[in-house]
Amino acid sequence: MAVSTETSSSVIGSSPARTPVWALALKWVAIAAALLLALYVASKLADHGHTLAVVGTAFVAMCVLVIYGTRRAVPMKYLFVGLALLIGLQVWPIVYTAMTAFTNYGQGHLASKEDATAQDIAYSVRQVPGSPTYTLTVAVKDGTSTVAGPLYFLLVDEKGHTFVGDAKGLNQLGKNGLTIDAGKITKAEGYTTLNLLQANKRKDLSSFAVPTDGGGGIKASGFAAAYNGKPTLVWDKKADTITDTTTKQVYVAEGAQWVPQSGKGDALPVGWKENVGLANFRTLFTNSTIRDGFLGIFAWNIAFSVLSVLTTFVLGMLLALLLNDSRIKGRGIYRSLLILPYAIPVFVSALVWASMFNQQFGLINNLTHLNIDWFGSPWAARAAVLITNLWLGFPYMFVVCTGALQSLPGDVMEAAKIDGAGAWRTLRSITTPLLLVAVGPLLIASFAFNFNNFGLIYLLTKGGPFTGGNSQLGSTDLLITYAYRLALGGTNPNYGLAGAVAIIIFIIVGLLSFPGFLRSKALEEVN
Repeated sequence: MAVSTETSSSVIGSSPARTPVWALALKWVAIAAALLLALYVASKLADHGHTLAVVGTAFVAMCVLVIYGTRRAVPMKYLFVGLALLIGLQVWPIVYTAMTAFTNYGQGHLASKEDATAQDIAYSVRQVPGSPTYTLTVAVKDGTSTVAGPLYFLLVDEKGHTFVGDAKGLNQLGKNGLTIDAGKITKAEGYTTLNLLQANKRKDLSSFAVPTDGGGGIKASGFAAAYNGKPTLVWDKKADTITDTTTKQVYVAEGAQWVPQSGKGDALPVGWKENVGLANFRTLFTNSTIRDGFLGIFAWNIAFSVLSVLTTFVLGMLLALLLNDSRIKGRGIYRSLLILPYAIPVFVSALVWASMFNQQFGLINNLTHLNIDWFGSPWAARAAVLITNLWLGFPYMFVVCTGALQSLPGDVMEAAKIDGAGAWRTLRSITTPLLLVAVGPLLIASFAFNFNNFGLIYLLTKGGPFTGGNSQLGSTDLLITYAYRLALGGTNPNYGLAGAVAIIIFIIVGLLSFPGFLRSKALEEVN
């Protein structure tokens, strides 16, 4: 007893093991690499004007230094990476989608009011009569980003004079260090010239102008020419109006766009992003096109999700039960073969099945000697979708059920046999309830996935067939594909409306899944 006490005292009083020097060095190298990566990301974000993202990146870098650079916050050393990925990849997209749903963000309404107005004014620039034209070389300063660095125009006028222009103005450019080919500057000391591909990546090239005397500016005309132009639109910020100096038309701000004050004529092409409150949600519930097709698509959406889960689970469970019998030889080979459909990318399988369902040349009609128009009949198209999804989904259920079956307690099965329970009675009263304890939450997750199974519908049927002359309402459309066609599939995508649709679908899936989670919680009592 005394020896034991002495031993315990010596262990308690011993100093903690020292961390090896190489481990400390490796830790600080990793921390330094993470900080350098954060600095690089923050600089790129700053170049594009994403101030909030820069602050977030700096906060993450500070957390890395505090958590991993000290001996404190031991639990956070294990949780931080997962927590950061959770916020960045799941929480933030949900929050951003919700924020977008209350705006008019979409085609023609992408920028702020100031940026949109600047673009409208830039589009109104016309060449000043009698002004010179230039051969143009687009460039940036050496050492700056070709995508985000400040632009410079290297110019040669009709008389061979060389100039350099930036956002501040136009200056003479000496010919020392210049290489001019066919009247165009191809190399200049201190500047990096951009090729056509690099210039096309510059979103600010079309609106960039070198200011000149008289309120005009030198603008690019294509990639290799420039001219001295002057905008025909003048923005009076105090009165919040725009005046066209050539037509004397006055534009006022209305509906996040500059529209003619007289009510006659077209609005200016570029609008701006602004908060519209519940307007997108009102559109969803009042627009006749959306409202009329909602109930039918919603019913098919529920049926598709439920049938997909049931069919894949039943087939996967039956195959798992079959191959769980130790008397079957080569079970490993059979299991590997059954997993293959799950290993093939969905888009490949969907396209292959689409070809097999072809009415004239498809494998299915040829083998069965049928003449079913799989993609021309609404019910046949729905059957084709369910069959394809069964092929894609049963391997997942097979793997899950195989793992769950192998974890079932053997003594319970043995007790059932001793009590005289047959195979069907054992499956119904013991195996299935215990199996549902393990796979119940996964079935709910599978339901939520199939409720928004955009890829399968889009690749297989694109929501069709379309009947009754309505090109917006497809027989196999899910809510997600229907919303995509209405909000994003046209010539003027409306991301705000798409965000509102995403919120509605999120609420519907949540309400439908909640009772299932309650039922799965009740199954825990079976265990």
